[in-house]
Amino acid sequence: MKKSAIALFTTLACVAFSPVSQADINDDLANICTIVKNDDKSELRKKLKSVQDDYKLRLGDYYGGISCGGSSLIRYAMENGSVESGVYMIKRMSKSDLSVAEKDGMALKDWAEANGHIATEIGKELLSRIS
Repeated sequence: MKKSAIALFTTLACVAFSPVSQADINDDLANICTIVKNDDKSELRKKLKSVQDDYKLRLGDYYGGISCGGSSLIRYAMENGSVESGVYMIKRMSKSDLSVAEKDGMALKDWAEANGHIATEIGKELLSRIS
């Protein structure tokens, strides 16, 4: 009887303290790629504000975990010509977050130069932000 009481208590404690926020944040960020592709800065601002308020996370905290068609959010904005969204995200991220090598080993600036996006408005904003 004592062992089953301990097992029950342990199970309840695990359930009570399990992190449910991971599934919730994934749900909250589910359509962020569509928002960026549509260049809807207003909706992007609302989405980022909601995540910051609900989970106490800034864009740089979860930026690396989001992939849109195999690209990071800012790369995706560059590929789709989503100027307002791309510039907004660059302004919301720290210089160090913008300089980190992404999954393919290239920093955002290097990737933009290699793919002809450095001369765009987003590329210019990136250069001015990291300089």
